[in-house]
Amino acid sequence: QVHLVESGGGLVQPGGSLRLSCGASGSISSVEIMAWYRQALGKERELVALIGANGYTDYAESVKGRFTSSRDNAKNTSVFLQMNTLKPEDTAVYYCQIQAEGRTYWGQGTQVTVSS
Repeated sequence: QVHLVESGGGLVQPGGSLRLSCGASGSISSVEIMAWYRQALGKERELVALIGANGYTDYAESVKGRFTSSRDNAKNTSVFLQMNTLKPEDTAVYYCQIQAEGRTYWGQGTQVTVSS
């Protein structure tokens, strides 16, 4: 059974940076989409960033220019989210997601809190 595990969350001051990592505990082949979502308290889960199998990337308008998602090409089940110039409104639980072979895998989430 495959599990995704995120790491790298924490407390950071406004304007600071964090790098989230996500890796799979087992083998996943034919990865189609690697994505990051977030869910703030009392709000719905929203897409933050995605990487397609061909390297295509897309970002939510609210994070464009500040967040960058990348993947480990040597290990196609690892994905990263570099978050710069963080704002209080970025506070949320961040989840990674992998879509492959008709299945969707989710991580357990990692808390990111942006506060002074």
